[in-house]
Amino acid sequence: QVKLAQSGGGSVEPGGSLKLSCDTSAYTRARYCMGWFRQIPGKEREGVARIDGDGITEYEDSVKGRFTISADNEKNTLYLQMNNLNPEDSAVYYCAAVGTRVGCTLKGPRARVFWANGYWGQGSQVTVSS
Repeated sequence: QVKLAQSGGGSVEPGGSLKLSCDTSAYTRARYCMGWFRQIPGKEREGVARIDGDGITEYEDSVKGRFTISADNEKNTLYLQMNNLNPEDSAVYYCAAVGTRVGCTLKGPRARVFWANGYWGQGSQVTVSS
């Protein structure tokens, strides 16, 4: 089973910044579609941001202008830069990768099935509090 290795996360005060990293080197097709998701206990996992092999990005509305997803294909690393964090951003964050651009989206009725077929990281806790 391919596992993506995450790093980063932690605790920060409101307005602060954190950066998450995800090593995708174990999955050679990861670059076709990669994303970040988050989950709060008792709630469904939600898509935060995704990037495809052409560099096209998509963001969940509440993080637009604050979060930036990027990928360094030479380093096989996916990043999520999170700025101006607020307590509502507190969650466990997961990276994911799927080996095709077809259906690479955060939203829509098929998104859940699409990402379920991918590989996932172990999760990173992000806590925003004063």
